[in-house]
Amino acid sequence: MASAKHTIYLKNDQKKIAVTPELRAAVRRAVRAALEYEQFDSPAEVSVTFTDNDGIRSLNKEYRQIDAPTDVLSFPLYGADEEIEVFEGERAELGDIVISLERAAVQAEEIGNTFEREVMFLCVHSTLHLLGWDHVTSDEDERAMIEEQKKIMMILDKNK
Repeated sequence: MASAKHTIYLKNDQKKIAVTPELRAAVRRAVRAALEYEQFDSPAEVSVTFTDNDGIRSLNKEYRQIDAPTDVLSFPLYGADEEIEVFEGERAELGDIVISLERAAVQAEEIGNTFEREVMFLCVHSTLHLLGWDHVTSDEDERAMIEEQKKIMMILDKNK
């Protein structure tokens, strides 16, 4: 596992679901676990914004031309084929994660997950996107990304 110091910024842009200190800590753990599992050894910066269904629907429409809410959106600063630049003495800015806590709560209930674990899963999923993973390009890529997510979540479940 990497020992790099990662900075995860958190912002709450919704008022429907309380963002507890425990949830904030869980989000940070999930992002760090994904970075460490993927052996991203350089110090990194990731921004995580909590929103509601209306907020994520607006972003989804603006950036993906899909007029519907979704659970999570990833805004990587680098394309899948680009190498992430890390300058000496600086953190690598990887991008932004936006999570609809409202949608995450519904999904958690639908699949019998805890709310915290569902949000952590969305963070892991989105962090992989920030690192260049893409599940839309092919069935093989989707299977590989699902396997990575499972492995990272098993580590998180073990280290509760």
